Amino acid sequence: MLLESACIPIPSEVIMPFSGYLVFTGRFMIWQVVFWGALGNLVGSALAYWVGLYGGRPLVEKYGKYILVSNRDLETADKWFLKYGQKAVFFSRLLPVVRTFISLPAGIAKMDFKKFSFYTFAGSLPWSFALAYVGLKTGENWVGIRVYFEKFDYIIATALILAILWWIWRHVRYRSN
Repeated sequence: MLLESACIPIPSEVIMPFSGYLVFTGRFMIWQVVFWGALGNLVGSALAYWVGLYGGRPLVEKYGKYILVSNRDLETADKWFLKYGQKAVFFSRLLPVVRTFISLPAGIAKMDFKKFSFYTFAGSLPWSFALAYVGLKTGENWVGIRVYFEKFDYIIATALILAILWWIWRHVRYRSN
């Protein structure tokens, strides 16, 4: 969970159901699995947050024009995070793919770290519980559930690709005017 939240693509949709399966076998208790999953999420997210805070903004300011991110975009993101950052961090922890990367923009936008940590942990608890519970309930068949979670990954990945295409179109159009 720590590695996934530090933007290393190790899917929690495999880790937590397997942990739930280990609860099924009697090796762990559900509250342990959920707590350690959420704590791993918090630690990994903190690492990604610090990368965004200390490395992200200077890189975006220097090289953002090459990926179509302007200073105006950074200012918009800062305002957005001031207004919606807590909700965004909490609810993104419940979404595959997005949950892995929300920490970077939170760091770049300089979201208050205590609030970031609270909402990261709070949002990670239900995600960790839901996945572990599925693993617990499926017992020995836990391997088969990954197929269902991958469908959500594809939907969210498609939405992200469409958002990136819109972003490029918007910036190209804006520059040509």
